[in-house]
Amino acid sequence: MSKFSENLKDLLSEAELNASSLARRTEIDASTLAALLRGESLPSMETLIKLADHFLCSTDYLLGLSDDLKEISPRRVPPFPERLTFLLQYFKVTKYRLEHDTGFSEKTVNRWHNGKTCPAADSLIRLAKYFDCSVDFLLGRSDLQ
Repeated sequence: MSKFSENLKDLLSEAELNASSLARRTEIDASTLAALLRGESLPSMETLIKLADHFLCSTDYLLGLSDDLKEISPRRVPPFPERLTFLLQYFKVTKYRLEHDTGFSEKTVNRWHNGKTCPAADSLIRLAKYFDCSVDFLLGRSDLQ
């Protein structure tokens, strides 16, 4: 968590923004943003995408998975159930295999697949490691690298 909050603080500083300005610009709740900056939690998928789009950076950079701060243009992110279906087909993995290999429960994967919930940042990181891809590719924000 500390790498995420550190990177977010660095981006704020470079942009010469304060937290309340960022909250207004991104429509992220100020208390949520404050908790993220204090390193108390990781962002939801929606918040992660909003922050990455605002700063034109990768979600992988924000999460501390990459040191590369290259500019990434925002792109429409497909709904996660659609993306999960694509990933399972692309990597030729069944939902059962995903559950078995990652330890995610059947209920959790089904809730993602049915659009009931979206994975939190820690789950996105686990999924990206499992598929051996970037979080940005996982979300549909970039092509496979």
